[in-house]
Amino acid sequence: MTDRWARAEERYRAREADRRYPRRDDWGLDARTARAEPEPDPAHWDDDDDTNVIPRYEDEVYDEPEPEPEPVAPARRRPPAGRAPAGGRAAPARGRGPSARGREGAGRGKEPAGRGKAASGRSKRSRIASRKAAERKRRRRNLWAVGAVLVVLFVAAAGFAGYKLMSGFTPPEDFAGPPGAPVVVQVHSGDTATQIAESMKEKGVVASAEAFYEAAVRNSNMNGVQPGFYAVQQNSPAEHAVTTLVSKSSRVGNLVVSEGRQLHDQHDVNTGARKEGIYTKIAAASCIGTAPAAKCVTYEQLDAAGASTDLAALGVPDWAKQSVAAAPDRRRQLDGLIAAGTLDFDPSGGPVDILRQLITTSAAQYESTGLLRSGATNQLDPYQTLIAASLVEREALPPDMPKVARVIVNRLRIDQPLQFDSTVNYSLDKTEVATTDADRAEVTPWNTYAMSGLPANPIAAPSLKALEAMENPEPGTWLYFVTIDQKGTTLFTESYAEHLRNIQKAHQSGILDSGR
Repeated sequence: MTDRWARAEERYRAREADRRYPRRDDWGLDARTARAEPEPDPAHWDDDDDTNVIPRYEDEVYDEPEPEPEPVAPARRRPPAGRAPAGGRAAPARGRGPSARGREGAGRGKEPAGRGKAASGRSKRSRIASRKAAERKRRRRNLWAVGAVLVVLFVAAAGFAGYKLMSGFTPPEDFAGPPGAPVVVQVHSGDTATQIAESMKEKGVVASAEAFYEAAVRNSNMNGVQPGFYAVQQNSPAEHAVTTLVSKSSRVGNLVVSEGRQLHDQHDVNTGARKEGIYTKIAAASCIGTAPAAKCVTYEQLDAAGASTDLAALGVPDWAKQSVAAAPDRRRQLDGLIAAGTLDFDPSGGPVDILRQLITTSAAQYESTGLLRSGATNQLDPYQTLIAASLVEREALPPDMPKVARVIVNRLRIDQPLQFDSTVNYSLDKTEVATTDADRAEVTPWNTYAMSGLPANPIAAPSLKALEAMENPEPGTWLYFVTIDQKGTTLFTESYAEHLRNIQKAHQSGILDSGR
């Protein structure tokens, strides 16, 4: 019993402490809504199992932060149980009045608003989830598309590999033979075996470029094939076509013009040997096939074509047309326009076509030396420079060419006849170093003994070295020169008396002896 009274006294003291120092058990609510704590019934003082139950709160998760709660008026101090507030009746010590329950109900009435906010959060989460689901669906579609493309590429690559594999077991198309008529195929500078193979296929030489290529890579002589024109038979097996191409006999249209060569044949006075002209050499290079079935352009056909007045068809350059049109001998009008050196032409064309190819190529070579600008140095036009270069070619060895060019310029400047034996020999069928008095006395459009100035046209095919010497003569005052021995020693002077003495030296060596 003593323990019971001790516990009762402890409760009484606790109530007094609460009355004097009230606790904020209302969690910030208005004091009017706070419920008064009921006094314990003495009848139940033995009940030690009084337990304060703390309600459990579940936090709502929102996508947006909750707004700050509005400030609540501070709760007023609660009067002690049984004591009425000033000017009123004492509040009941126990239980809850109707108004208290009403306020409590009002407090619970705010709960739907909280549930509304939670519903709004759930709605927003639903929209986000929908967007994420759509994004996942779009990614899946993209992955499927990429996968489909990869599958197509893989199938295509596999098909191509299979095709190449099967092709490796299938030999390329090839002719069985026998070979047919020859055709001309051109090999350009820088052509590869593949490009040559394509040309062979286009001309009907081989059945497929692949067959020719496979045969070409097995033949080491293909490395020695030079740019030019080749006669190869149509319908040839690839091996035969390659063998024909690399043989020396298949090269056609390859012309070698020596320095100082004329268009027409000449003969040596002493030996009677024929010195082949350029037309003869073109005719020999034009043959396609083997005798007696060989097809060639003849010397006579070329001579007739070269005398044509259609200078454009012949490829005569603009800087030479006026002088060529005024040529005194149509058969000689193209002399000098075909350069010395190695030239290639397509022999499958006619004589006019062949001459046009050769003259066009030669004109380009001449112009590359600076011919069109040479007049500033030698006071000659391009065609006159070409004529003078042909004289230099026939009168001098390469080391003396610039000096001979200076003699020509110096004599032309003072209108002194050139008096070159080479100009006398030009119109003669039989030629020699020395000329007779009768030959020198004959007046022709080319004989520089019988007239002053330059011949009517070039007298030979000049080399590029002779042309460059005439474009840039060596400085000097020389007016005379003569070759005094068979080795080609040439002496230059501006004194006529000294020149006569040099001529005596030439007679002593026998170089000026005539065969006539």
